[in-house]
Amino acid sequence: MEKKLLKAFQKLLFTPKKIIIIPHKNPDGDALGSSLALNTFLNKTGHDSCVIAPNEYPEFLNWMPGQEQIKKFSQTPDESTQIIENADIIFTLDFNHLSRIDQMAPVVERSIAQKIMIDHHEHPGDYASISYSDANKGSTCEMIYELISGLDRDQIDVTIATCLYTGIMTDTGSFRFPSTTAKTHQVVSILIEEGAQPHLIHQKIYDTYSFSRLQLLGTALHNIKKINGIPVVYITLSQKELNKNKFQKGDTEGFVNYGLSLRDVSLAVIMIENETEKIIKMSFRSKGSFDVNHFAKKYFNGGGHVNAAGGVSYLTLNETVDQFLKAIAYEKSQFNI
Repeated sequence: MEKKLLKAFQKLLFTPKKIIIIPHKNPDGDALGSSLALNTFLNKTGHDSCVIAPNEYPEFLNWMPGQEQIKKFSQTPDESTQIIENADIIFTLDFNHLSRIDQMAPVVERSIAQKIMIDHHEHPGDYASISYSDANKGSTCEMIYELISGLDRDQIDVTIATCLYTGIMTDTGSFRFPSTTAKTHQVVSILIEEGAQPHLIHQKIYDTYSFSRLQLLGTALHNIKKINGIPVVYITLSQKELNKNKFQKGDTEGFVNYGLSLRDVSLAVIMIENETEKIIKMSFRSKGSFDVNHFAKKYFNGGGHVNAAGGVSYLTLNETVDQFLKAIAYEKSQFNI
């Protein structure tokens, strides 16, 4: 973190403030971990801080220390709105456009609180007065570590270490993604010294499959298709298939990575039907130089990182597959085949 930016945070937090921390909709391990770690730090250093999430998060994250105190805007909109209106500072973590917080967006937009963005995705918006944005970082949790370390390194305890380790581990694909650097491992080493237990965190995140989730994975793998002549695979899951396998929020987390584990595959995509929201949710993962952030932004109203991105389609599932195949045919030259 640049010294000038750190000084801005030091000045901002010099006196006690009422602070709200907001992760993105459907928060993942990085969004939740960074929010809980920062919240713990701020409360330990004399501020009145709380986390308000736009909606529920996956069950495999409900063990994280401090998560039981998170308010969900979708469940308590009136109470949450009042808290936001009374805030001095609003931190937005792991997203860079207010559209990512859904129904909370207009409440945050009209708030007179100072807005702070901390995020590692490309093309940040301009809603924040202070922005700590670095697309080269593998996770927002690594950025929160740098912030806390710069402000008061001695405040990092086992709770903060556990939350930050969780976010770094999940957003780097268990340290497999290209965004994992020597600095990432240095940070993780410190977090382990402070009490984070990698084996237990890994078990709580990845070894919690329900029987129905494993059956849903079987359906997803049964549906996988490879495009002839191009190193691309895609998976589809219809609402009917989700219902049949008793789908719960978070059940499809990581499914797309199975496609990318195939030999000679450079791009894997999963398309999941959501009849309630009338959308097809899409996740993109790539190896090498194929830029899924650009691809998702160009064709599917999305974005993210070079090798990991999300998108959304407002067509039917079959129409979305057709659009995807046309887009891949158009971008065929990007695969160097």
